Amino acid sequence: MSRPIVLSWSTGKDSAWMLHQLNRDPAWRPVGLLSCLHAGEVTMHRVGSGLVAAQARAVGLPLQTVSLPWPCSNIEYEARLGEALAALADAGIGHVAFGDLHLGDIRDYRESLLARHGLEAVFPLWGQDTATLAREMLAGGLQARVVCVDGARLAPALVGRRFDADFLAELPAEIDPCGEFGEFHTFTEYVEDFREPVRVRAGETWQDGLFHHVRLSAA
Repeated sequence: MSRPIVLSWSTGKDSAWMLHQLNRDPAWRPVGLLSCLHAGEVTMHRVGSGLVAAQARAVGLPLQTVSLPWPCSNIEYEARLGEALAALADAGIGHVAFGDLHLGDIRDYRESLLARHGLEAVFPLWGQDTATLAREMLAGGLQARVVCVDGARLAPALVGRRFDADFLAELPAEIDPCGEFGEFHTFTEYVEDFREPVRVRAGETWQDGLFHHVRLSAA
């Protein structure tokens, strides 16, 4: 019997591909999305709540958001997210999926945090070769746009570009093809599991410290 699972949803390619894999795994039944919003935007991705909701409609799953202030202390983050996790446990949900690939310290933190609320963390993409995974995403029809780049490691001009074969070919050798170390972040417009695409247009770009962002709006 499949077990219900909620997905930690960042709006990016890893979240979308995680959904893609879970939908094809008879052990799991995705039942919802969970997103943390700082001042109405997904952290780092800086994608507004309206586009997050549009993805949830395309997926056909209910979206639960955790509203966080900006800036937000870790104590406040854990308190507010903890309320959402406790509500999941009360509703009979025992597992939350994350799209992390290789960072062991982040995995340990997530597992510890969820355990406090009687939940288990699941990592469907864990340990996969990121170059292979990036190619699999594109071959599987995933369409995404780069919404944030670390200007200390990548050219700011890459922000707003599509995540595609040309983008991967332009990445320096030391950059992870999936951006696992925070080199870049994406917004997914389409994956096979979407009922319809969530088309966006790229607007203004801006810099916040080392990071360069692009403002997305519905196309």
